[in-house]
Amino acid sequence: MTGNEKTYRTLEFDKVRVLLSANAVCEGAKEKCITLTPIFNIEKVNKALEETDDAVFLLGKKGAPALSSVKNVNASLLRAQKGASLTLRELLDIAKVLTTTAKLLDYRDDAVASRHVVRYFNSLVPDKYLQSKIERSIISDDEISDSASSTLGDIRRKINRAIAKAKEILSGMIKSPTYQRFLQEPIVTMRGDRYVVPVKAEFRGEIKGLVHDISGSGSTLFVEPMGVVEANNELRVLKSQEQDEIDRIIAELSAEVAEASDKIKNNYELIVILDFIFAKAKLAYKQKAFRPIVNDKGFVNIINGRHPLIDKNKVVPVSVSLGGDFDLLVITGPNTGGKTVSLKMTGLFTLMMQSGLFVPFDEGSSLAVFKNIFADIGDEQSIEQSLSTFSSHMTNIVDITKKADADSLVLIDELGAGTDPVEGAALAIAILEYIRSFGAKIVATTHYAELKNYAVQTPRVENAGCEFDVKTLRPTYKLLVGIPGKSNAFAISQRIGLDDAIIDAARGYVSKEGSDFEKIVSDLEAKRQEMERQREASADLEYKLRIDRAKLDEQMEKFSAEKDKEVLKARQEAKRILSRAKRLYEDMAEEFDELKRQKDAEDFAKKVNESKSKLRGKLSQLDDTVDPVDKQETYELPRQLALGDTVEIPSMNKHATVLSMPDTKGEITVQMGSIKVKVPLKNVKLVEDVRKKPPVSNVRKPQKSGLDTAVMELDLRGKMVDEAVIELDKFLDNAAMTGIGSVRVIHGKGTGALRAGVSNFLKNHPHVRSFRLGVYGEGESGVTIVEIK
Repeated sequence: MTGNEKTYRTLEFDKVRVLLSANAVCEGAKEKCITLTPIFNIEKVNKALEETDDAVFLLGKKGAPALSSVKNVNASLLRAQKGASLTLRELLDIAKVLTTTAKLLDYRDDAVASRHVVRYFNSLVPDKYLQSKIERSIISDDEISDSASSTLGDIRRKINRAIAKAKEILSGMIKSPTYQRFLQEPIVTMRGDRYVVPVKAEFRGEIKGLVHDISGSGSTLFVEPMGVVEANNELRVLKSQEQDEIDRIIAELSAEVAEASDKIKNNYELIVILDFIFAKAKLAYKQKAFRPIVNDKGFVNIINGRHPLIDKNKVVPVSVSLGGDFDLLVITGPNTGGKTVSLKMTGLFTLMMQSGLFVPFDEGSSLAVFKNIFADIGDEQSIEQSLSTFSSHMTNIVDITKKADADSLVLIDELGAGTDPVEGAALAIAILEYIRSFGAKIVATTHYAELKNYAVQTPRVENAGCEFDVKTLRPTYKLLVGIPGKSNAFAISQRIGLDDAIIDAARGYVSKEGSDFEKIVSDLEAKRQEMERQREASADLEYKLRIDRAKLDEQMEKFSAEKDKEVLKARQEAKRILSRAKRLYEDMAEEFDELKRQKDAEDFAKKVNESKSKLRGKLSQLDDTVDPVDKQETYELPRQLALGDTVEIPSMNKHATVLSMPDTKGEITVQMGSIKVKVPLKNVKLVEDVRKKPPVSNVRKPQKSGLDTAVMELDLRGKMVDEAVIELDKFLDNAAMTGIGSVRVIHGKGTGALRAGVSNFLKNHPHVRSFRLGVYGEGESGVTIVEIK
């Protein structure tokens, strides 16, 4: 085992490769998975991850391609090139390569063409003719089809006739009463390739023919009657001709395979590559893994990492960072608390990323490409070298100190263990400082309190601890970066019944500095747990608020849809009434004109015109009233507003207090609860005496839940652009209707795609006067401030 393979096995990368191979289909791809090794060039790493990303996209869009378990046909192709005739099995394996090639080309479309893996699909070369010819000619490993050639088909028809002739002769004999008494059984059987009948030994001379076999007891002779000798001879000749034709067909197919061997070999290798890439994608789906952000600066930021070899129902997400504010992370805490798991996970995730695999952590996590990864983990005591545990570890450490550099990730478990604690701690600090001096990134676990103090006092060195629940005497497996772990020896001993006097005496032996340090750690841990509980409570409240808001939006949409339906119905009815009225007017006008032509009297014409005018007036009134849903109640303020007046905003069904007089745009500033907004003067009603005349409304007011701020702000984070602009359009309409002058749209920073989509939509929106990105204190480039017309 090489040094690298030893590291891979220590970090359990070999087990991940086994998981990967289970997702491959063909043996060549499985072998590629098992022998997968990390890449140490960042460009090549990104290329491998890009291919995995392509396959993940295609699996989600099109499902898995029709990959078959194709065999490695390279040896068969080489034999064909040298002029050998291949076996039927070899020819069928080659046909399967060509069939899989055709299926992969069918899988290719515009979705594939937009991805990096398209080059593998485009390099496939089909051969429909050879594929069809082999499939048409060969039925199985030991059978050629009658349709392989016209000659073979003709020979087999003759064979069938010869067999039928022989069987007919023999069938007549076994059914004849004359011969039945001579036969051991009335059946036709074969010996060699000749049709025979079983004759009793004592009647040998009664049936003339050739004896081909004798039973073990000697009581039965297998005789070929003379009447079928000629048919059997013809059958033997035909069988020989059949074999010659089969050999010719196989030789012909083998020669055609030899001519196409280069493209068949190329197709096989491409199938293996595509199978391998899609195996990586399938593993990513199973592990709910994401593509890491890759860097070559030694920066590691694992967000909620889940070790892929721990049961997904039991694994506790762990977050680890390194290379940003610190280059050395010292992890402390009780045994079985998760220190070693966190250590191995950091190294394993790095190996997975550098092998082109997605990693089971949250999206947005970062990993660095290291040229060297060193690990000293577990008890590797060597009996052959008569080394103690300490000596064995130090042998590995010596090797690390000689090879580590600025491009190295060093993982050391229980550094300095197995010797005198004082000397072990001092040696551990010296080793860490020496390796750190070369610029290596280091994660180390330890029990030594001296290393906790070292991490607190040394720049670019950080503590981390594995949380332990003293009440249940169980670890939580959570890693807390920035807080050193506690041994909890006294607390655990007290919980399981050790006498308090013994524990107090033990505390007396602990140095004051150590005792004070442990107390500080305990206080920090208690505060952290309280903050964690508050954070969880806040998250629960935020979730409930989002649910309430979603329900409210759903009710508003339902109400709006019902209103639009009723409006449409009223308008349609109004149009029908108006149409009938206009037809009535035209009929009456024609009648009046006819009367006018009949009468020349001046007074009569005058009266007719007056009647027409009255009729037009009535129709005009009808026209004004047939569409009542579009009309709004006209309202005039009974007096000029004054500061402090209470006004009603009907469109929002809320009361507010006047804070300013109308500006040049005819807008006033009002206070609604804790919110100040501008509304047009024409959109408010004066409430003379709130105490005597409380506002009457049939609309049920929503319970106060902090949702009032939603009038001023819209959060689009996490939405697709198409979905976001629909919600933004509705939001701007509501803002314009309620007279709000300025709103805040939250889109986040992210990749910038959502921000660009929002900006493009706002440019042409009829309610938008202007818009800009936020400044410091407003959310900067994560928000857009919109001024409403």
